Amino acid sequence: MSDSFSQKSMLADLKVELDGLEEVGQLRFMRTVSGPQQAHTMLDGRPILLLCSNNYLGLANHPRLRIAGQKAVEQYGCSAGASRLISGTMRLHGELEEALAAFKKVPKVLVFNSGYVANLALLTTLVGAGDVIYSDSLNHASIVDGCRLSRAQLKIYRHCDIAHLEELLKGSAATFRRRLIVTDSVFSMDGDIAPLPEVAALARRYDAVVMVDDAHATGVLGAGGRGSAEHFGLDYNDLDLQMGTLGKALGSCGAYVAGAPQFIDYLINKARSFIYSTALPPAALGASLAAVELLSEEPGRVARLRSLTDYFRQGLRRLEIAVSDDPTPIVPVVVGDPQRTMALSAWFLEHGVFIQGIRPPTVAPGQSLLRVTISADLEYSDLDRVLALFAERRNEFKL
Repeated sequence: MSDSFSQKSMLADLKVELDGLEEVGQLRFMRTVSGPQQAHTMLDGRPILLLCSNNYLGLANHPRLRIAGQKAVEQYGCSAGASRLISGTMRLHGELEEALAAFKKVPKVLVFNSGYVANLALLTTLVGAGDVIYSDSLNHASIVDGCRLSRAQLKIYRHCDIAHLEELLKGSAATFRRRLIVTDSVFSMDGDIAPLPEVAALARRYDAVVMVDDAHATGVLGAGGRGSAEHFGLDYNDLDLQMGTLGKALGSCGAYVAGAPQFIDYLINKARSFIYSTALPPAALGASLAAVELLSEEPGRVARLRSLTDYFRQGLRRLEIAVSDDPTPIVPVVVGDPQRTMALSAWFLEHGVFIQGIRPPTVAPGQSLLRVTISADLEYSDLDRVLALFAERRNEFKL
């Protein structure tokens, strides 16, 4: 009886919280995509234009990736069957890690199951009690959680504020055993780029290590899509640790950490989220390997993505809708109020365009937005159609 009472009490409490979220326009729910992840697909059984996917290069349904995934299943089966340190390391894991190391121009790479898991591994393994982490205030939730779990002291610097970061570094230069600066390279909601050359220079000056989350830069920044290092002309000696994902621009699943061999070997031996997870399955490995090879052979996909992104940003500016000049395919259009944001998202969907509304706590209060993402498999005519819809509601974006 007591257990039943406890369950009823908890469910009642949860309902109150859920009702509260609904009242302020922050209740979340899932929509079902019933077709491939591509520009033109199906949502809840009807055709839509997809403008909120992270499939930036349009590779998620590319024939070459699908065939490579199928061949991997035919040869190796459906599962790795164990963690990497037991019997889960398959030949494809090694091939993918070698291909990624060559692509990123780094000595060594280790593959993880997701970007979230990789960030947790880095932040909970390389630093701990007696160490300090300097973290950008708008870093991804996986970085925030990794910092909390690390047991290191946390110092948060204002978003992309180099002067504030240096102030914090100066104030603790001789206090801690290890100092780690962590930042997204491309911030997932605003689409802006961290000032990494300045961050790297401060790290050298104050004896710190730099960790960069390149999830939204991999396949996007740099002439060859190699990420933020290529974009800024930096190398692995400037950006000590780079985490990137395989499930966004590369169209597959998983993540990687790139850096010096000692970093990678230490993660293999100490990172709990790596050691105690069943390894990525063959299908994901085969598709990821094909994506890396395809991008190396066809860097023009990155240029097309940039061109489409610039076209769309310029179109919004002509409508006097405020957007930044950032070269990334993440184009946030700020609405402000969460309920109005979701109403606009629903209106776009009624007109066949899926643009997801983003609300607190993902963004700050008063900064709810429509997060438009551009992919290389869109046509300019698709963007014209979307811009025409924005023109109909343009007055609602003049904040």
